[in-house]
Amino acid sequence: MIQVLFFASVRDRLGVESVSVDPADAGETLESLRRHLAARGGAWEAVLGSDDRLLGAVNHNIVPMHTLVF
Repeated sequence: MIQVLFFASVRDRLGVESVSVDPADAGETLESLRRHLAARGGAWEAVLGSDDRLLGAVNHNIVPMHTLVF
């Protein structure tokens, strides 16, 4: 499983600190993982849908959204 942690306003707006995602559902990149989570709809789509200001990190390192997640 991929453990996804949320911080700051993203955590506040989603109302969760973390979720676990099956790697088979996540796709290969941080961007595909973002799209997978946004597809949940509602607040998930509003927060993660198309916000270019989001930062992502893999193993504690801030990385571009095209970075492989596993």
